[in-house]
Amino acid sequence: MPTRRPSRSAPASSSACRSDRVEEVLHASTVAVEGRGLLILGPSGSGKSALALELMAFGAELVADDRTIVTAEEGALFAAAPAAIAGMIEARYIGLLNAPARPRARIFAAMDLGRVEEERLPPRRKLTLLGADLPLLHKPVTGHFAAATFAYMRSGRRS
Repeated sequence: MPTRRPSRSAPASSSACRSDRVEEVLHASTVAVEGRGLLILGPSGSGKSALALELMAFGAELVADDRTIVTAEEGALFAAAPAAIAGMIEARYIGLLNAPARPRARIFAAMDLGRVEEERLPPRRKLTLLGADLPLLHKPVTGHFAAATFAYMRSGRRS
């Protein structure tokens, strides 16, 4: 279950934190493609870290693996890693790997690996998280899954 907490106001000298922020810690991984964050959701063992690694091989930047702090700020959602796991990603049967990481990314879309996409040209779906709507993708069962996801994150989708 996600942990939800209002953020604490920062000292007067800092403008990075605002008292209107709300955070949730999700069991999710996040990568960024050209600064656009993809929140990867799904049950344990569904392939969140594996997809993140494949997207990183195409040039995506790691933001967070396994746990993602999602923060709502003025209608936008941002992702970051908890400090204890920043810059690390799990590769099953290899171990915990060090990885260059982006400290924070605005979330552009979410992918739910717990739901398989059954339609060749799926309808537009959305996920509402912390009061903000995100485009939602389901797990496609194709050999070009990671490449198609990378292209979507880089250039979007046609109407």
